[in-house]
Amino acid sequence: MTIEITHTRREGTLIEGTSRNDGSKEVLRTRHYASGYTTLARWSRNLGCWYLPYSRDKRTSRPMLEALADRFRAAGFEATVTIDETDRRSFAEAEADRVQQAEDRATRFGRYADNAATRSEAAWKRGHEISERFHMGQPILVGHHSEPRARRDHKRMDSAMHTSISERDKAGYWADREKAAAGYEQFRRNPARTLRRIDKLRAELRAVEKWQRGESAHGYTQNINNPDTRQELEIQHKELSEEIAYWQDVIKEAEQNGFKIWSRADFQRGDYAQAGGKWWEVLRVNTKSLTIPHIHIGIGKKVVQAADMTRPDSTWRTPYDEVTGRKSADEMRQELSAAA
Repeated sequence: MTIEITHTRREGTLIEGTSRNDGSKEVLRTRHYASGYTTLARWSRNLGCWYLPYSRDKRTSRPMLEALADRFRAAGFEATVTIDETDRRSFAEAEADRVQQAEDRATRFGRYADNAATRSEAAWKRGHEISERFHMGQPILVGHHSEPRARRDHKRMDSAMHTSISERDKAGYWADREKAAAGYEQFRRNPARTLRRIDKLRAELRAVEKWQRGESAHGYTQNINNPDTRQELEIQHKELSEEIAYWQDVIKEAEQNGFKIWSRADFQRGDYAQAGGKWWEVLRVNTKSLTIPHIHIGIGKKVVQAADMTRPDSTWRTPYDEVTGRKSADEMRQELSAAA
């Protein structure tokens, strides 16, 4: 029997050619600290084979897969390793798949929550029906012929109560999971968060371009004389460029819907910037942030001014992606006068 270990960025790492009870599961088990054995790979009913979790859309390690193949060979199997890093999905395809999976999870978790809530309600009703026998405070009559049944009923009520509470907690847990999964796309497409993501991706892209030129980035260089290294840098450049373009389109869509991207061109010293639900007097306008009074000074205040500072160095910097509004000094002065 030949075990085929294949990796592409499109499909991830797949382990094909196994069958039930052929001993492959034991090969894929690895020691996990003192808790016993855990499985290195997972079985996919849809694919009909084993796969390595979190290997999709990522570069693999050839030495790791070769070591896995050696484990199969030591167990009496024939094993091959095939890696094709160029076979990949576009970022838009991968993101659409992640959104769909999140929606599927939300549906599944919602079903789990509904089932648990139904079981909780049914258990509560069972306990309540039994408790009707004792609604007048009837005690257990020790020695009476009714004692065994009464004790059984009390145990059944106690069991039903614990079941109801347990299932209620499960319903709450799955409801929270459903909410998180349903909010995945909204979380990912949050404009402020997206702007920070774009800045980080651009920094990564600049590092890749430096490595491609043979320069140092992040404190080290890449061996561009190695064909595999050159290929990997080309793939990373394409992936980062695609992802940046994708998120830039998200920002354009947000701007069309009224989202404002603030910058140093929008502020001058003495203006007020809204951030974190408060208004802060602008002390200095920087390239990527605004210098404002320290956040501790703003505790319990809606408007924080330079006059509230006890020390000239009690300042804080808030990046433009955290700013949600602007008012001029005159506008704020008029608003404060009207409020007074």
